[in-house]
Amino acid sequence: MSDPKKTVTPDSPEAEQPFISHLIELRNRLIRAIAAIGVVFIVLSIYPGPSGLFDLLSQPLIAHLPKGSTMIAIGVISPFVVPIKVTLLVAFMIALPAVLYQIWAFVAPGLYTHEKRLVMPLIISSTLLFYMGVAFCYFFVFGRLFTFIQSFAPKVITAAPDIEAYLSFMLTMFMAFGTAFEVPVVLMVLVRFGLVTVEQLRSWRSYFIVAAFIIAAVVTPPDVVSQTSLALSMILLFEVGILAAKYLVKYSAPPADEEKDVQSPAA
Repeated sequence: MSDPKKTVTPDSPEAEQPFISHLIELRNRLIRAIAAIGVVFIVLSIYPGPSGLFDLLSQPLIAHLPKGSTMIAIGVISPFVVPIKVTLLVAFMIALPAVLYQIWAFVAPGLYTHEKRLVMPLIISSTLLFYMGVAFCYFFVFGRLFTFIQSFAPKVITAAPDIEAYLSFMLTMFMAFGTAFEVPVVLMVLVRFGLVTVEQLRSWRSYFIVAAFIIAAVVTPPDVVSQTSLALSMILLFEVGILAAKYLVKYSAPPADEEKDVQSPAA
């Protein structure tokens, strides 16, 4: 029978058990997240297949190449490796909700009720915004960007982009627009945790406009189309974030009893 007066020291086995259980829980969540990506990867490998998926993602570029031009593969194993990388990228994007859910399930037991009401909408909105950013880049920006580039290409040059270079370019653009579309989520988190106020964000509007064009110039290729598209998107989403943060603070405000528990911890 255990002694009820026994104290638990940091070096005691009782203190190590919660830490080990958290590590086991984290390992299980990571395995499930990786398994979700793996399942989607297998499905995509069967249909439409790595080559078909690469053909789909390269369509905006192929459609704007000169007649008779195609992409090339300089590396010996590039025709095999690049489509596999593209399939893995798409698998991660499709499985992103499952990955975020595993993160949410790991941290949820330590959150208050009002914090749980905050996390789920943020996970859903951040996922949707990332998808919107990638879709905006693929369906809107790529077509206009490649048209702009081809209009400046000398007639004596035959364009034949390398598939590895295109993969690197595509990843950079998808990450740039996907991350930029997270601006409303970042603003909501900053306001919710009291780091800034809605009034401060409104007063910083002119500074953010300048910062948006600077960021767009750094993370996108040196062309007017992609830079302007990214900067204007960030500016518009900044305004959306201000409006969303105003309502999120009221929605996720902690009840009086939870505030009391936080401010007056048990002795």
